[in-house]
Amino acid sequence: MVNKDKIMTEKVKRALLKHYLAALAYRTQKALRGAPKNFGSFSLRSDVRTPQELVQHMTSVIGYARTFFIGGEWHPKMLSSFDAEIDRFHDTLKDLGRCIDSKDPKGTTFENLLQGPLSDAMTHAGQLAMLRRLAGSPVKAENFIYADVNPKNLSRNQPKPVAPDSPKNTRPVVKR
Repeated sequence: MVNKDKIMTEKVKRALLKHYLAALAYRTQKALRGAPKNFGSFSLRSDVRTPQELVQHMTSVIGYARTFFIGGEWHPKMLSSFDAEIDRFHDTLKDLGRCIDSKDPKGTTFENLLQGPLSDAMTHAGQLAMLRRLAGSPVKAENFIYADVNPKNLSRNQPKPVAPDSPKNTRPVVKR
């Protein structure tokens, strides 16, 4: 007999992970959209990853998460251009999304994927935004609660902010 509650729980977990991937795609593109042409090679110091190295690493950890669905290993080499690196990141993100939709992870859980490689990649999306500021091209603030994050869109073509912060950096008050 099939446990309907367990099936529903797995559907919810898959949906939340897909939404998380979409939030990662959105935040990554927010950090990269409108960046200066030379941003990919911006170097703060020799021991700090460049934006291109960060995106390559993000691809690596997303690809690592994918191995729990398809097997094998994933050690991508650095591509020759920042643009190609960004495309590969989103292609790998889409492939992981398809795996989450259709397969069960082997050797781990959805929760472990979230706390491990997926959270690691989100941290690096934040680092990209910080590097933009340090490169003299800061990303405008946004209230992400209202962002148009769509689990069906893991591409680099992400919508523009719905609720950019006002110049006074105010947030709406939520009444309980």
